[in-house]
Amino acid sequence: MKFFIDTADIDEIRDAASWGIVDGVTTNPSLIAMTGRDFRSVVEEICEIVDGPISAECVEVMADKMIPEAREIAKMHPNVV
Repeated sequence: MKFFIDTADIDEIRDAASWGIVDGVTTNPSLIAMTGRDFRSVVEEICEIVDGPISAECVEVMADKMIPEAREIAKMHPNVV
């Protein structure tokens, strides 16, 4: 079994990661917006904390815009999926 924490709260992620059981993080633009911080900076900070898959979702809904957005997000870090 793999344990993924679903949040954008950096303190929650650090706390859970300190337990040694977090395999990855799932987050999304809505969760990141609730932090009041920039999307990119939050995703990059999450990648510094957790060495595992980081799910960072797109906001675009049409494929012709979603695919380029997803490619840019994926370039942020090798662990971003």
